[in-house]
Amino acid sequence: MGEPRGDTRARIQAVALELFAEHGYEKTSLREIAERLHVTKAALYYHFKTKEDIIVSLFDDALARLDDLIAWGQAQPPTVETRQEIVRRYADHLYTSTPGIMRFAHENQGTMRELAVGEKLKCRVRALIELLADRKAPLTEQLKSAMAIFGLNIALFAFDDYDITDEQRRTTGLAVAMEMIGTPQSTDS
Repeated sequence: MGEPRGDTRARIQAVALELFAEHGYEKTSLREIAERLHVTKAALYYHFKTKEDIIVSLFDDALARLDDLIAWGQAQPPTVETRQEIVRRYADHLYTSTPGIMRFAHENQGTMRELAVGEKLKCRVRALIELLADRKAPLTEQLKSAMAIFGLNIALFAFDDYDITDEQRRTTGLAVAMEMIGTPQSTDS
């Protein structure tokens, strides 16, 4: 009996992300993805016709989770506690759901500008920033909110040559993000 369709699809996505990380999006072919999976190109085409289809499928899942976070944040009162929880949930999203996808976005910025999912991701990030400080807030508060969100993203990639764990990156990024929105948090853990 064959592998369930969802498992095959997830394997293709994971292997494609590995290859994109190793060689870059532009230099990775569908043939290489199929070879790494030990399947024919025809079997790969059954699930995805193009590399862009693979990326779109990965980002669609991530964007749906971001949409859920944004909707949750919009339904909450605009309090310090809400802002803190948005930042915590975004950190969880980055470090448990999408680290490979965000790494792809970071390392393939040219490709992201060309793909529609790049603009969609940019809109979601802008919405998160506005949940932390609306456009009527002082510009310094808006900038700190943007820095909180971008700081969590940067923590994924910063210090690649350091001997630190993803949990240390997450904890440190979260501490800096909390400071940016005006709520210092200890990095001791």
